[in-house]
Amino acid sequence: MRGARVKGAAAVGLALLLLTGCGEGDTRSSGPATLDPKADITKQSLTVSIWDGYSPEDLPERVERDLGVPVKIAHHATNEEIMAKLTGGGAAGNDSGIDVAFVSGQYAQALNAAGLLEPVHADLIPNLKNLYPEARRLAYDKGNTFSVPYTWGTTGICYRTDLVERPPTSWNDLLKPPPALKGKVTMMTTERWLALPALKALGHSVNTTSDRELAAARTLLLDAKRNLLAYDDTTFGDRLVKGESAMAEAWDGWCPTENPKIEFTVPKEGSDLWVDTMVVLKSSRNKEAAHALVNYILAPEIHSWAAENILYKVPNQAAMAQLDPKVLDANAPLRMPPDELLRNESVIDVGEAATKYTRLATEVAAGS
Repeated sequence: MRGARVKGAAAVGLALLLLTGCGEGDTRSSGPATLDPKADITKQSLTVSIWDGYSPEDLPERVERDLGVPVKIAHHATNEEIMAKLTGGGAAGNDSGIDVAFVSGQYAQALNAAGLLEPVHADLIPNLKNLYPEARRLAYDKGNTFSVPYTWGTTGICYRTDLVERPPTSWNDLLKPPPALKGKVTMMTTERWLALPALKALGHSVNTTSDRELAAARTLLLDAKRNLLAYDDTTFGDRLVKGESAMAEAWDGWCPTENPKIEFTVPKEGSDLWVDTMVVLKSSRNKEAAHALVNYILAPEIHSWAAENILYKVPNQAAMAQLDPKVLDANAPLRMPPDELLRNESVIDVGEAATKYTRLATEVAAGS
């Protein structure tokens, strides 16, 4: 399912507002400080919040069959939605009733800073061994201390080879297209990803908090706006397939490279590294079962489902090794190796500066 990624690209600004009232000192846990590896997890049950279509539909049945743990699935549409549930709108000590949540990396970072996450107990997740070594070098959580990566990818330019005179190599090809492509280009409006092409084209970090650098990006984005067909975070792939557009800012898994006329490239200035993660809530009363679930998902035969069905790379070496070769052949972004992916810059939580990105997006949307 391609519709799942919008959730992972949601703006960071609301996360900051929600967490402001959480209280960094509130690290109370309803469970023991250490977990019992011999606990009878069949006496526990789990509520998992995840984006719709982001896991096998029969996952609860399989977990109950194989682990003896009843699982209830709750869906959230965006990071903002699940953050509101987990923080109670900023109320300290809130118990959301959720045991395991899927959130993007910078949101996991914010939740951990607020004291809402259980540390990862690696002894209860032996399948961590299946992860690529690179998956332990993620800037928002080095060593996977409070989160376990589920999918990862990058952002680039998705384009029609038959509609461009030459393949794009720079973010400037998107921001300043040749006359023949004016009105044939789309970009994304989600805050951090709206800013990304301009920041990278200018040689700045995707996590910058500099007013000067963000102002320069704003100017470039306002100039680029005049050349756009549309801002499109969801249907840019369909527009390319139909020939309505020729070039789009795109998340790698959403670039429909199964179409032989469409290719994906990461511009020479570099891009981002986004990650969607699994976290265990400190308020959970079922932490042993929660860790067992994360371990279960990291099994190659389970985790490979995400790559084959969502078409996002998974940071699980054993899972990627067993993908259907036909899926890999048809989807070039899946073939990007981890070392190449990690050359890009991890998206991290920028704290209070998130409001700067909100303001930039608002000004670009209103400008002409």
